[in-house]
Amino acid sequence: MYAVVCTGGKQYKVAVNDVLRVEKLPAQQGETVEFTDLALISGENGILTGTALEGRKVTASVLVQDRAKKVLIFKKKKRKNYRRKQGHRQAFTEVRITGIE
Repeated sequence: MYAVVCTGGKQYKVAVNDVLRVEKLPAQQGETVEFTDLALISGENGILTGTALEGRKVTASVLVQDRAKKVLIFKKKKRKNYRRKQGHRQAFTEVRITGIE
């Protein structure tokens, strides 16, 4: 059984006990979160989409709230003495899927 979950503007194919990194969610470590925005569920009854997904959800527990490795952005124009260096660390939430209902 698997499901396609929509969160943070992206879609993730998940199954029970999968660990994945999603965009930062407003939850503390150890809490349970529910994903109700689903695109598809595949199970014993075949594949469900559209209005058949109303009332269904995917539950997950939050493992880690952290930030990813630094990404460096460097701009340069040769012979113009123009150099700009900037860094960015994207926040993420790591979750483990506990159930598909």
